[in-house]
Amino acid sequence: MQDQQAHLSWRDGDVPVSDRFDDPYFSLENGLAETRHVFLTGNGLPDRFRNGFHVAELGFGTGLNFLATLRAWREAGAPGAMTFTSFEAFPMAAPDMARALAAFPELGDEAAALLAAWNGTAAGPVTVADGVTLALVRGDARDTLPVWEGQADAWFLDGFSPAKNPELWGEALMAQVFALTAPGGTAATYTAAGFVRRGLASAGFAVTRVPGYGRKRHMTRAERP
Repeated sequence: MQDQQAHLSWRDGDVPVSDRFDDPYFSLENGLAETRHVFLTGNGLPDRFRNGFHVAELGFGTGLNFLATLRAWREAGAPGAMTFTSFEAFPMAAPDMARALAAFPELGDEAAALLAAWNGTAAGPVTVADGVTLALVRGDARDTLPVWEGQADAWFLDGFSPAKNPELWGEALMAQVFALTAPGGTAATYTAAGFVRRGLASAGFAVTRVPGYGRKRHMTRAERP
């Protein structure tokens, strides 16, 4: 596979914007608050945490979702171990990731643990902290998801805007997500785009449009029966 990394610019000093997709990596309002609202609350977390829980994500980006999940796991005092698998085509270089995450000082301990382990490759799962293992699957999710042998309890669907990165929201990919979701598992995303919701529903999910974060009136939650 061709070696590709994220290429980005900076907005307002602290917000990374993808040059490839012309889209910010996190909310210009409050990226951490949006992550907690969309991906944690949207997946019923931390209440559902248990030993062996598995989160999977489309789009690792800055790692903010992972850090928020790690913090929630720690604060919940959940027993045992958790795995977080993220599919990312264009991993961010460590210096860029450090600069982006510096905008969230309350996650400083978690960011330090991630950066100490980060190499931006798919070299293998690494335990970052407190029984939480991160596995980065590098490459186009349309290629890597069909050969993944895992099963997720919760999905964070966090690709760039469907209007700018439609290949990460296609019906075939949503069908793969469904097939790799445990019974009773969930998925959440910041977008309420009609074709995304229809793709999730066509795959077999029970799909609900719920209040979004900030200026986004709606987001999407899905559950596998």
